[in-house]
Amino acid sequence: MGFPPSGQGGIGGPGGFGGPGGFGGPGGIGGPGGFGGPSGPGGFGGDQAPMSAPPAQIPPKPLAGTYALDPGAINRCRFRFTYIWQTNGDSYWMFLTFVGPQSIGGWRWNGFFWMRFSIDLRFVAASSC
Repeated sequence: MGFPPSGQGGIGGPGGFGGPGGFGGPGGIGGPGGFGGPSGPGGFGGDQAPMSAPPAQIPPKPLAGTYALDPGAINRCRFRFTYIWQTNGDSYWMFLTFVGPQSIGGWRWNGFFWMRFSIDLRFVAASSC
């Protein structure tokens, strides 16, 4: 067996990187329902962006250890406005809809609107919800 001809499930074909169900097509990372597209099948479980902006007040940064954030600790923040401080110094509001063993995902406020976003927990220094 070899690779299928172009357009038949390979890179650029249905089910491939650029076709339906692939990274760039419906249900893929960049297409409808994927990480970069509208919510629905293939996204974060059909979640929707919050209908309002996050709070104007930034919460105080909690004391944090030198290790990655524990998924069990941040799980209580699902479906709540959560302020994130990254290990690189970035900080922002998120609306968490997914908490996995090594990452979190949902919506990130860019100052004007909500955008889909996910991050590895190793890069999260602290959070407050």
